[in-house]
Amino acid sequence: MKKSRFTDSQIVNAIKQHESGRKTDEICREYGISKGTFYQWRKKYAGMDSLQLKRLKELEEENRKLKQMFADVSLDNKMLKDVLSKKW
Repeated sequence: MKKSRFTDSQIVNAIKQHESGRKTDEICREYGISKGTFYQWRKKYAGMDSLQLKRLKELEEENRKLKQMFADVSLDNKMLKDVLSKKW
C-alpha cells in the first residue's frame, strides 16, 4: 500500500481551511497537490477530525489483512479439494 506523504492532521487541516472559505487553488498550491487529490480527500474525509481519520486508516489496514488471510485460506481449501478429488 502506498504511504501518503501527508499526515492525517494535514489532510484534515486542508479540508477545514476549505470549509472556512479559503480557495481551493491556494490550498493546493500550499500543500503541493493537484485539485483532483484535494477533491478526493474532501470526498473521503469531509466532516472527520484527525482521530476519526486515524481510526479509519487502522480499520482499512485491518480489513486488508483479513482479506489477504481469507484469500490464502480459500486457496489452500481449493488445492486440498483438487488433490482429494483426483482418482488414484
